[in-house]
Amino acid sequence: MSIFRSFLMGGYECADHINRSGNRVNLLKETEHDIRAEEDYRDIASLGIRVVREGICWSAAETRPFEFDFTEVKNRIEAAQKVGIDIIWDLCHFGYPAGLFPTHPHFCNRFVALCQAFATFHKTITTRQLFVVPFNEISFLAWHSGDVRGTVPFAVNSGFDIKYHLCKAAIQGIMKLKETDPGCRIILVEPVIKVHAADEADIELVRELNSHQYQAMDIIAGRMCPELGGREEFLDILGFNYYWNNQWEHNKGTLPWPESEPKREKLSVLLQAAHKRYNRPVFISETGHFGNGRAEWLEEAAVECVDAINKGVELLGMCIYPVTDRPDWDNLDSYSNCGIWDLDHNKNRIPSLPVIKAVEECHKIINYCLENGPSAEAEKEIAEIAEAFKKFKALDHESI
Repeated sequence: MSIFRSFLMGGYECADHINRSGNRVNLLKETEHDIRAEEDYRDIASLGIRVVREGICWSAAETRPFEFDFTEVKNRIEAAQKVGIDIIWDLCHFGYPAGLFPTHPHFCNRFVALCQAFATFHKTITTRQLFVVPFNEISFLAWHSGDVRGTVPFAVNSGFDIKYHLCKAAIQGIMKLKETDPGCRIILVEPVIKVHAADEADIELVRELNSHQYQAMDIIAGRMCPELGGREEFLDILGFNYYWNNQWEHNKGTLPWPESEPKREKLSVLLQAAHKRYNRPVFISETGHFGNGRAEWLEEAAVECVDAINKGVELLGMCIYPVTDRPDWDNLDSYSNCGIWDLDHNKNRIPSLPVIKAVEECHKIINYCLENGPSAEAEKEIAEIAEAFKKFKALDHESI
């Protein structure tokens, strides 16, 4: 029995960082999810999805240093309770309050204060168990802000330094979360990637590069940088984000999808490696695609979930991300056509027929696996479901 209400989950874009132009991005507001949460939850619940990933938007919740206002978060919690939705909360989904960054001398103290304030608030507003992600994708955030000047502190050649300080804050924050709410579940979310060698000369370097994806979890577990106080017990539930561009050839670029299928590593293999390394329950914490490929991607991911489960991975779920379309961080007028629902110029939710059909097929594929377990008959049935979907996926992207 899974600890979550549904295997399939949905994620709402909640980045609130400062972009390359120096402007604050708040995708909760840009997509109007902050004021339409109940509507959004009813839509997603109609598809059998009862778990969502959300973010509190630290930059908005901390109104002054060490002072917090969770009124908007309270509204989403109450909307979720009305509809019967469980929430996994990101405390930091890339954004920090103004003037703050991971190497700032007060960063840890303010993050720990946030953890204590949010856990205390959560207990006053709901009896549901708290599932909390301290930082979404430390590895990506460290690279984005420390190597390619994507957000504050807009640095280069500083990725590991940023990663170190984010892990330091995460460790101290986890301690405070568990102290404040001993029953809370800590979820660590990182990208799962595969770098491929372009030639034999790259093999050793690529092996090293692939190991970097585990550094944040290793530090939080105390396997690296033990001076920060990491512990194995901090690895509670592990989430792995996976998109089409999470596999690339060293010094050549992203492997295309689906054309590069023979060269790509199967997602189930990547999940097996992560599960074996940490021996913790895992889930796909973000996955999705854009345009006409959205439906095909989800069906492929569901089949990979089945393969992973049948090979012994304790897989708790798969989060479709995002539920509603999102604008580009650096151009808020440009949308990606990447949700279950697209957005028009009035932010109306426009459902995608192929994607909704894909969600239905994902339910069938995964539920059959969970109910029947691995067998030749199960593999045949799942293959038939997948084949039926392939006939449907040829439909052009259109609205209901």
